[in-house]
Amino acid sequence: MKLSQAIKPISYIKAHAADVIRDLNEQHGTMIITQNGEAKAVLQDITEYERIQEALALVKMVAQGQKDYEEGNTIPAGKVFKELNEMISQSFTASSTAAVTSER
Repeated sequence: MKLSQAIKPISYIKAHAADVIRDLNEQHGTMIITQNGEAKAVLQDITEYERIQEALALVKMVAQGQKDYEEGNTIPAGKVFKELNEMISQSFTASSTAAVTSER
């Protein structure tokens, strides 16, 4: 939907609510609602809303990662993989021991 077509006065929304919702759903779009000639609200298809929320969450994670890096709150990858391998080995050993014990 073109931006010029996506700006509608609230009176249009009131008169054409069902059509607006259908169009937004079909086009996965966003509509700006005006009141007295000023933008006041946004109407958005749920799929588009969810997509934007997921993108925003990703941006927040990247920003947090950047902040952690700048503050020195990081662990070298080699150390992380070593610890993960140790945890997996311990878990595997515990599972194997439990299996042998239950067979007796």
